[in-house]
Amino acid sequence: MVGSELTPKKILFVVNVPEFFLSHRLPIALAARDAGYEVHVATAAGEAVQEIRRLGLEHHTVAIARSGQNPLAELSSITSLYRLLRALKPNLVHLVTIKPVLYGGIAARLAGVSAVVAAVSGLGTVFVAQSAAARARRELVSGLYRWAFSHQRLAVIFQNPDDRDGLLAIGALKKEQVRMICGSGVNLANYSFLQEPGGIPVVVMAARLLRDKGVYEFVESAQLLRARGVQVVMRLIGAPDPGNPTSVEQVELDKWAAEGVVELPGYRSDIARQYAAANIVCLPSYREGLPKGLVEAAACGRAVVTTDVPGCRDAIEPDVTGVLVPVKSAGALADRLQALIEAPEERMRMGKAGRELAERAFSIDRIVNQHLAIYKELLEDA
Repeated sequence: MVGSELTPKKILFVVNVPEFFLSHRLPIALAARDAGYEVHVATAAGEAVQEIRRLGLEHHTVAIARSGQNPLAELSSITSLYRLLRALKPNLVHLVTIKPVLYGGIAARLAGVSAVVAAVSGLGTVFVAQSAAARARRELVSGLYRWAFSHQRLAVIFQNPDDRDGLLAIGALKKEQVRMICGSGVNLANYSFLQEPGGIPVVVMAARLLRDKGVYEFVESAQLLRARGVQVVMRLIGAPDPGNPTSVEQVELDKWAAEGVVELPGYRSDIARQYAAANIVCLPSYREGLPKGLVEAAACGRAVVTTDVPGCRDAIEPDVTGVLVPVKSAGALADRLQALIEAPEERMRMGKAGRELAERAFSIDRIVNQHLAIYKELLEDA
């Protein structure tokens, strides 16, 4: 057991919503518990809390909204986290997603938590937008990062070098506090490498239906391919996110459904099955941490078409497991999709290389062990 027989060391995961904890951090939390840590989870309220508790993990509800910028609500989030940390007294907090990293980092500093792990899985839209208001918010957020990362025992996990270099450039942390881990991992047993289906090729995009995910470029590329007479099924899997300012509106989905240029099955949890039924996986996002969907595509042995932006380009080996296209270019996206649609042998070669990449870099066992090593390092003599 980690710690003494009577007092195991306590780890608290802080994540914005319970669904994200289950989809992206659950294997790490369970492995930490198996290693002898006392594991707690703090998220906002949600239906998935029941599943967290069913798995035997202690859950704490905190007032943290995934979106929104109301100053009083944001202050309330920091206060809620501070009170929990003072009461629970964890030896280490693992902060995941932007608001928990910022507000949890500040609360941990104020509460005197001895060790902090911050997982930066993308820097968010504030580092993409170029408006005057966005630049002002960027200055504010940069200051919050510097405050949140002002811990002696700190490890900041990055999924791509662009996010790392961006936060190093603003002086948010020191080089020795950086850790690089390739995403959230994938259970290779659950994402089997199967041969492509026959018939008309299927291109799948699975993501939250946000502008920043490249949804509009995907639909426009589908329109271009139809105009060219290319035989293809373009399948857009996912649901709108009403709390996000860049969410696709339902009226737009209704319009696309009426046009019939893309299939819209809505949110699906059976992504392995969806990828098995596809020939190509596409994600024309504007910026990512390291997208789990592309890691899963590699595990399933599917060729990928994605954008040449931070995170996306780090999830593939260009021209080996997939191809890169310029961001916000529906025409270039349609061109590369058409080229792969018409080249089944190249798709199969890329799919095989993708599976090999997943086995080498993305397996969940590898990712879990890297996290446990970080916990051990920070908690030694703490």
